[in-house]
Amino acid sequence: MDVILLERVAKLGHMGETVKVKEGYARNFLLPRGKALRANDANKAKFEAQRAQLEARNAETRSQSEVDSKKLEGKTFVIIRQAGESGHLYGSVSPRDIADAASAASGVAVHRNHVELNTPIKTIGVHAVDIALHPEVLTKVTVNVARSEDEAAAQARGEVLTGSASDRAEVRAAAEALFQEAEAERLAEEANEQ
Repeated sequence: MDVILLERVAKLGHMGETVKVKEGYARNFLLPRGKALRANDANKAKFEAQRAQLEARNAETRSQSEVDSKKLEGKTFVIIRQAGESGHLYGSVSPRDIADAASAASGVAVHRNHVELNTPIKTIGVHAVDIALHPEVLTKVTVNVARSEDEAAAQARGEVLTGSASDRAEVRAAAEALFQEAEAERLAEEANEQ
């Protein structure tokens, strides 16, 4: 089916382009959401008559989205979830969860369809997520998924919390032993110099 795009659609085309899409995509997504019109002579004339209005509306929403995206750019949002010892969540973090956290923390209206999440988040950790408030405005944010506020703070400092508690304790003990050895060597060198 050929359609005329009324706005930019990612991976499809820009406003005013006539593109060929599958019937179901057009019927179930593009046409009901007002993103496209069927490509026939009457709709082409209708689009050309409204082109200036559509471009003005697009420019206005893009400029507002750019202002809002500056409020979100580079922010980190903490989401607390239950997880097992290995760090796998009992469930997942969905685009709706990210949108709710971003909206609450920044005051910008972020909807779940703005969040571009290629795969669901199923482990604790720090994850980079794209938010598209407008098809032409993309913002990167960080989502810190943890079991508690303390773990979120530790992950923000760069600590890795996946694995069992005994594994983390062993790593921490090995790191402390390494630092103690280095301190002992430094003290021995200072004693030899004097």
